[in-house]
Amino acid sequence: MTDASPAASTIIPCLRYRDAHAAIAWLCKAFGFEKHAVYDDDQGGVAHAQLTYRGGMLMLGSVREDGFGAQMVQPEQIGGRETQCAYVVVNDCKAHYDRAKAAGAHIVDDYAEKDYGGAGYSCRDPEGHLWSFGSYDPWHV
Repeated sequence: MTDASPAASTIIPCLRYRDAHAAIAWLCKAFGFEKHAVYDDDQGGVAHAQLTYRGGMLMLGSVREDGFGAQMVQPEQIGGRETQCAYVVVNDCKAHYDRAKAAGAHIVDDYAEKDYGGAGYSCRDPEGHLWSFGSYDPWHV
């Protein structure tokens, strides 16, 4: 087995949303993700979706009680806290911050230039998931 090419995602965050269709639309509008695949379930939700951003990918689906879903909780169920956060490398962090803020992202760590290089900010999406964006790319330091 060989490593994936540098452009391929080998670690892909997976999230669940109560209104996955609305989340997909918002993530595309606010953060610049693009729909790669969306598979609806038979209850009007999303069985599985893949969104891409540059060389990265995010998978998501609707909240449901299944084997995987039983291992997860939504942020509002645990006081708005998270145990993980996806970091997404962006080219123009200030423009990305402005776009997310205009779309209604709840900013929790304001845009700032970082001492270690690049710039970054953190925010929550409409369902409370925590996101971190920055121009610091640890693969190209």
